[in-house]
Amino acid sequence: MNYVKLFFSNRKSTIGVIIFLFFVVMAIFAPFIAPYSPNSMAFTPLQGPSWKHWLGTTAVGQDILSQVIWGTRLSLMVGLVTGAITTIISVIIGLSSGYLSGLTDDILMTITNIFLVIPGLPLIIIISAFIVVKGVWTIIFVISLTGWAWGARTLRSQVLTLKSRDYVNASVVVGESSSHIIFSDIFPNMLSLVVANFFGAAVYAVLSEAGLEFLGLGDSSAISWGTILYWAQNNQALLFGLWEWAAVPGLLIALLGMSFALMNFAVDEITNPRLRKR
Repeated sequence: MNYVKLFFSNRKSTIGVIIFLFFVVMAIFAPFIAPYSPNSMAFTPLQGPSWKHWLGTTAVGQDILSQVIWGTRLSLMVGLVTGAITTIISVIIGLSSGYLSGLTDDILMTITNIFLVIPGLPLIIIISAFIVVKGVWTIIFVISLTGWAWGARTLRSQVLTLKSRDYVNASVVVGESSSHIIFSDIFPNMLSLVVANFFGAAVYAVLSEAGLEFLGLGDSSAISWGTILYWAQNNQALLFGLWEWAAVPGLLIALLGMSFALMNFAVDEITNPRLRKR
């Protein structure tokens, strides 16, 4: 209860939660919030904003606002699922490499360094281009496969610092297992770093999904913020003066990233007593 109170005592984290909940509500209740079906082509193409269509219509007569609302579902799911998968991989590899050391550390860090050296976005593009099956789970798989290395490297560095602490040495002396020491003694003391890694991975996933869809490497028939940007660019939205078609999805991506960053401030305070306000 004290943690919840501390979380909402931070004004930045409160704003971040409000923004995040706004997207969650939009994603869950999209069928009731969206004024029209996102796939309906019953309207006049390339209309500007009006009372009937707040953000205008697409080149095939779809309501842009309805697509933006429905697109929240897919973009938010990609961010959260990919962030969770990436964080789990980073935690397993980072903790195992940092604590076990020796040959295990050498093998895991060699693999990690290979992924760190290879540029992330070009690797994502190459893998996506060669995968025949297009879809949201393919994008999640590709981003998770390429996005875990930085987090694993950071967590390993923290483990190397923590494993020399007195309470860890005491657990070793009394004969505790390696898994107990890793997940009971070390892991709770680096929770803020793990959460920060999750938030960073989630934002990276949303941006990467939007980038892949924008380049036409995803499923263009799906409705997400990335596919909206793809069709806006493909149909020269700015040339027709429909800047809302491209600007609104980009703004929502930025707001989602900002909400994750703001919530991370409270996590730092909860897990680090030195940062707590008196």
